[in-house]
Amino acid sequence: MEREHNLVPEDKLWKRFLYRVIYRADTRLGKLFDITLLSLILISTAIIMMESVPKLDKRFHYTFLVLEWIISIFFTIEYWMRISVLKNKKHYIFSFFGIIDFLALVPFYLSFFFPVTKYFLIFRMLRMLRIFRIFNLLDFMNDGYLIVRALKNSSRKIYIFLLFLIIFSVIVGSLMFMVEGGRPGFETIPQSIYWAVVTVTTVGYGDVSPITPMGKFFAVILMLAGYSIIAVPTGIVTAEMRNKRQNLEKVCEQCGNEDIDDDARYCKQCGKKLA
Repeated sequence: MEREHNLVPEDKLWKRFLYRVIYRADTRLGKLFDITLLSLILISTAIIMMESVPKLDKRFHYTFLVLEWIISIFFTIEYWMRISVLKNKKHYIFSFFGIIDFLALVPFYLSFFFPVTKYFLIFRMLRMLRIFRIFNLLDFMNDGYLIVRALKNSSRKIYIFLLFLIIFSVIVGSLMFMVEGGRPGFETIPQSIYWAVVTVTTVGYGDVSPITPMGKFFAVILMLAGYSIIAVPTGIVTAEMRNKRQNLEKVCEQCGNEDIDDDARYCKQCGKKLA
C-alpha cells in the first residue's frame, strides 16, 4: 500500500499549499479540513442508513436527496484536488486510499442509472481510516501495515489450508449424504457439504442437523475438529507477524528500508552492507 505521506506535491506554490492542507494534519487549516471530511463521511453514512427505513425515507426523502448531492459534490471536488496537487498522480490513484476515495464516489453517479447502487456509498466509512493520521496515531497505522504484510506473506500457507478444508468438507459432506440417506437437509451432496462447512467452522446455524446415530457421531467428530482447524490460520498469521516485527527492528542506515530478511547481509534496496 502506498502511504499518503510518501506522495510528492507539485512545484507550484498554491498546489503545495493545498497539498499541505489536504494531505497533512500539522496545520490548523489542515486539521479543520480533515475533521470536516470525517464529519461529512459520518453524516453521509447516517443518511444512507436512514434512507433504508421506509418511514424516515418517506418523511425526509427530499432532505436526504439534497444532502447527498451536497456531500457528493464536495467529495468529487476533494478527489479532483487530491489528484491535481500531486506529481505522482498514478501513485495516489492506484494506492489503497486512492481506490477507497474512488469507490466512495462511483456509487453516487451509478445511482443515476441503477438507483439501488446508492447504498454502496456505505464504502465511504472506509475513509475513516484517515483518523489515524489526523489525530497523530501513525503508530497504530504502522501496526496495520504490519498485519497486512503478515497476511500477504502467509497467503500461500493459508491457500493450502483452505484447499485442504474444501477437500475435507466435500468428503465429510458426501459421507453424511450416504449416512443420512437423503433425510431433510441431506437430500443432495451439495446440501450435505453446506452442513459440513457450517459445522466445521463452528458457526452452527442449527437449520440442519443429523438424525441417525452414525450421523451424530460424524457431527461430534466434525465439531471437535472445527476448534483445531480454526487455530491453524491464526497460528500461521501470528508466527508471520512475530517474524515481521523482528525484521522491522532492522533498518538500513542509508535508505531507511525496514523490509529486511533475517539472514540478509545487504540491503535489498540500496545494496549497503548491514551492521
